[in-house]
Amino acid sequence: MANTAQARKRARQSVKVNAHNAALRSTLRTAIKKVIKAVETGDKAVAMAAYQENVSVIDRIADKKIIHKNKAARHKSRLTAAIKALTSAGPVKLEKKAAPKAKAAPKEKAETAKKAAPAKAAAPKKAAAPKKAKAE
Repeated sequence: MANTAQARKRARQSVKVNAHNAALRSTLRTAIKKVIKAVETGDKAVAMAAYQENVSVIDRIADKKIIHKNKAARHKSRLTAAIKALTSAGPVKLEKKAAPKAKAAPKEKAETAKKAAPAKAAAPKKAAAPKKAKAE
């Protein structure tokens, strides 16, 4: 628990700000989904109209630093690419990209490590000879 009046006030404020930011993030997701839904219908004019309405929402939320400006640009770029792909091909299904996985060692290094391990284990270690006591 906060020990000072200033810390108590900051804790109260952070709860309010967090709720406000969560609402804005929800608004962003809804705006993106509206455009995606319009793209999936296959009507380029409707999709373009939905994009024009919702691009300002994306920019506004990026200006408030709820999301990074590059993330907003990435969303807008992908949406426009999906709209441009709507020529005569019909509806376009936007695919979500998989989350990046933790970096794994390259296969070549893993295989060489497996090959090298048995070779090291095969050579038995010699036991150290007991030290002889000096005769005085």
